[in-house]
Amino acid sequence: MLFRLAYLGVTNTLALLRLLPMSDHDKDTEILALRHQITVLKRQPHGDRVQLTPADRA
Repeated sequence: MLFRLAYLGVTNTLALLRLLPMSDHDKDTEILALRHQITVLKRQPHGDRVQLTPADRA
């Protein structure tokens, strides 16, 4: 339990440090890409392999 808490603390700190030098445009672009990934994954039936369309790859 303590190891997991320490691991989460370190990973969250590193994620925060990675975001500090990013511009707002870079952050917005990353958010849009992550939202698209979520949309693609929600379209897939549970347990099946993800089938990407050419539009998804673009």
